[in-house]
Formats: sequence, structure tokens, C-alpha cells
Amino acid sequence: MLLPYGSEDRDSGGAGSADGWLCRGTLASLTELNELSLGMLAEQAAVRGASGSLLLHLIAELWRTLDASGRRRAAGCPYLLVDAGFADPLRWQSSRAPQIGDAGDGAYAGFFTVPCATEVARLVFTYAWHLARSHEAAARLLLGMPAPTAAAINDYTLRQIHTLAESHTQWLTPRWPTRVQVWRELLLAAASGEPLVLERARLRGLTLLAADARLAPRTERLLAY
Repeated sequence: MLLPYGSEDRDSGGAGSADGWLCRGTLASLTELNELSLGMLAEQAAVRGASGSLLLHLIAELWRTLDASGRRRAAGCPYLLVDAGFADPLRWQSSRAPQIGDAGDGAYAGFFTVPCATEVARLVFTYAWHLARSHEAAARLLLGMPAPTAAAINDYTLRQIHTLAESHTQWLTPRWPTRVQVWRELLLAAASGEPLVLERARLRGLTLLAADARLAPRTERLLAY
């Protein structure tokens, strides 16, 4: 079941909190990663030529309307705001050690060019590795990661996952980069600070993740043959 979650819920211990089955550190780390990811998106939007992306144009337009509290609210989504192809098990299987870093680089167009992307990728990959090894249900909920991907990531060592992140920064993209309206609703809701509006924006993202999760069993069956 996909549960609504927000920083307000964590503080109040309300019924919508996910703390009943996810540890507080897992959710706090998710918020930190989302804050870093939003900052990276804003930095990328400031790079010359960013106007070629509708999403980056939106980020550049709305980011300056968010104060520190608004950015924290935007980061408080119950899912990671960036992706690294977690729904694609073959990507992670084909890059498994000992050929780590050698396969498939040309198949993925890079989105981020700013210097901080490597550090964010390392943190995202490490977070995904931790969830895949210790809490597969959380990996599915927070990252949209099906079981075959979790199994593939679980085979990496910590050093290998860091090496993979450094050599595959081009895997890192915004979540739903073509769904500009989803991002617009989230950022406007975060700027408004209205709890119900923000909750609806977050729940729309959860609905999209749930739809992706429904496709995962089909992928798993195909991989079984």
C-alpha cells in the first residue's frame, strides 16, 4: 500500500506518517537527497542552454519563488525526485562486476552536466544500494525499484556501487522529466504551503509510482524466460 507522507506528518506523528514501518533515518535521508536534487536541478537550469528543456525552464521560473521552508516542503515527497533507471533491471544487471563501468554507456543520454551531479549520483546510488540490501519494500515505494533491480544492486559491494555512480552519472535524471505539469503542481504547492494542496501534489506522484509498479510484474515475467 502506498502511504501519504510529509515532513509535517513526521513531526506530528499523524496517521498519514510512514514512520510505522520505515525508520526515521530512511525518510530523513530521502528528504536530504531530494533537497540536493532540487538544488542540482536549479543549478542545471542556470547553465547556458538549459532553456532547451521544458522542465528546466519551469525549475528556473519557479525555484526563486521558494524560500527555505518551501524548498523543504518540496523535498518532503515520499519518493525520490530523481531517478537512475531503477525500473530497468537490465541496466543494472549488464553493468554488474567484474565488467563494471564497461557496458552500455552510450545508450543513456546524460541530463546533468553540473559538477555536483557526480556527488549526488554517488549519494543516490548508495541510498539505493542500502535499501535494496536492507528494505526491498522501501526501495519499491521510495525509488520505484522492482525486485529484479533490487537483486542486481544487492550483488554490488559498497566500493563497486561508488565506482558505478562515478562512471555512470549520465544515468541520473529527474523523475518524470516529460511530466512538466506534475513538477509544476508540486513546486507551486510547496510555495503555497497549504497542506491539502501539497498533499494532493505528493499523492499524484505516488499514483504515478503505483502505475509504474503495476508494470513491474510484467517485466519480471519477461526476465524469467
